[in-house]
Amino acid sequence: MIRRRTLLAASTALLAAPAIVRRAGAQSAFDWQQCKGQTITVSLTLNPRADNLQAHEKEFEALTGIKVLSEQMPEQQQRPKMVMELASGNPSFDVTHFSLHVSKRVVAEGHWLEDLRPYLANPKLTAPDYDWADMSAGALRAATQSDGRVDSLPIETDVWLVYYNKQIFAERGLSFPKTFDEMLATARKINDPGKGMYGFIARGVKNANVPVWTSLLLGQDQETVTPDGKTLLTDTPQAVWAGEMYKSLLRDTAPPGVVGFNWNECQTSFMQGKVGMWMDGVGFTPPLLDPKVSKIVDHVGFGLMPAGPKAHYCPVFTDAVGIPVKSKAKDAAYLYCQWATSKQMELNMVNLGGGASPRMSTYSDPTLMKKSPFGQEWLATLLASVKIARAGLPEIVPVTEFRDVFGIALTNMIGGADPATELKKATETFKPILEKSLKT
Repeated sequence: MIRRRTLLAASTALLAAPAIVRRAGAQSAFDWQQCKGQTITVSLTLNPRADNLQAHEKEFEALTGIKVLSEQMPEQQQRPKMVMELASGNPSFDVTHFSLHVSKRVVAEGHWLEDLRPYLANPKLTAPDYDWADMSAGALRAATQSDGRVDSLPIETDVWLVYYNKQIFAERGLSFPKTFDEMLATARKINDPGKGMYGFIARGVKNANVPVWTSLLLGQDQETVTPDGKTLLTDTPQAVWAGEMYKSLLRDTAPPGVVGFNWNECQTSFMQGKVGMWMDGVGFTPPLLDPKVSKIVDHVGFGLMPAGPKAHYCPVFTDAVGIPVKSKAKDAAYLYCQWATSKQMELNMVNLGGGASPRMSTYSDPTLMKKSPFGQEWLATLLASVKIARAGLPEIVPVTEFRDVFGIALTNMIGGADPATELKKATETFKPILEKSLKT
């Protein structure tokens, strides 16, 4: 968290941050100060999007006169805490920042978050230039519940890519892989444990590792459940193929201890210059280019997710912000959510390497990447990824249990277990959990 903030602080001066204040101030018909004097508490998930919000928090306070108390918390802690507090009917926060790919159906079942459609339609509460229609079709779909409620505003669509070390590739005369089979072959050519060199790294710890497997599975043109969310597709030949690929990459070409690695451990290992490739979200770029913490600042490459045997997709995971029904400062909280997902804040996030914007206008803004340290290769990879984006996790209520059950199967594979056996066992374990969730 400190290393990301270091880069954010260094880059803040490069951004046209006052633009949102000027733009909002020019709108005499809209009163940003209507909740002046109120205080809101914001619960944030520890990631670059939260860094962006906190870096510009004082600007929001100056714009609105609202005091913000915000805290970042690792997702493994923030997610269950959010659900527990919302279910209690007495949440400690007025705004929650969460992953739709994890919690969308859970908050829908409880009707815990405010339906924001009336707010969006109210000119007193929504600034004229907010432009809800500017959100991409995928972001709008992700933020809309099955009954039509819009109980969150999308703040980021995190596409995955492959970070690679250009120096390692150049020294070995290697080209960036276009397919997963080529990626495995390339990782094996780089791998040299005797010299402390490894070909590939990705999440190995249970639960967090599931998106790596599902990313591979998309290459078979398959997800983990049928479109209606009722039937598992987790022990099919395609799923087993993805399991075999996961096992080979992490067992044969990753550093020791990868079975306990989440994204942050992978990031740290990659920055040390001893790993050829790392697969994860585009929003984890900033520390890689920070000379205070990274040894490979001049050698970071950004590659499009490779293709599978049947399809070429990039997994996408959407973050959002929402307001508890039980909040006592809903209007002030909504002004924060509106600001957090505004055109300027989304542009700030992309310019800081924090992820992909859900807004279409971001990518046509003339200031995009003009003074950013991340360069055109990063932007080109992001744009190409957005074009082939597809959901990386199933939209089901027990998605956390899904990640736990199949995460254990994947960690067992790293230990040498047979993918087909593990996936069959995990499917049988999770099937009654899914069926029970469909009956409630």
